[in-house]
Amino acid sequence: MSKKIEENPEFLKKVAPIRFLVLDVDGVMTDGKIGYTSAGDECKSFDAKDGVGIKYWIRAGHRAGIITGRSSPAVARRAEELGVGFVAQNAREKLPVFEKMLADAGVSAGETAVMGDDLADIPLIRRAGVGIAVADAVAETKDAALWTTEKTGGNGAVREVIEAILKAQDRWTVILSRYC
Repeated sequence: MSKKIEENPEFLKKVAPIRFLVLDVDGVMTDGKIGYTSAGDECKSFDAKDGVGIKYWIRAGHRAGIITGRSSPAVARRAEELGVGFVAQNAREKLPVFEKMLADAGVSAGETAVMGDDLADIPLIRRAGVGIAVADAVAETKDAALWTTEKTGGNGAVREVIEAILKAQDRWTVILSRYC
């Protein structure tokens, strides 16, 4: 079965109730590369269009969360800049963290979309109402997902998902009305 959105008849039905988006960081919000400065500080590079997409998501009345197995001040800063209200770093076992995040956000798994790229994301992808793998995710993660993006992690995949869901929910016109 194709994992491309335009070839997936389940998509419109599945995304209608989605109001919470949970993202992995390395390989989803970033390209997965980790760099270090000469002082030993970790560097991450985030896609600006993904960031604007997250702001559009929140502006449309939805909420966002981040669950990552690593810990980085750059993640905390980026989440704060974007208004991401739920952030869990150093989450070695992601599913219990995800369940707590759902409870804290007051949403069900069926109202949640999860984006991942690696094996640790599979339990969340399977539990969510809509599980999404980025184009360069490992094969097992793609197999677990309802949808695989066209774009790779850190290169517009988050924006692709947000636009597709908001368009399917007929909320994209709200975003466009501010600019057009």
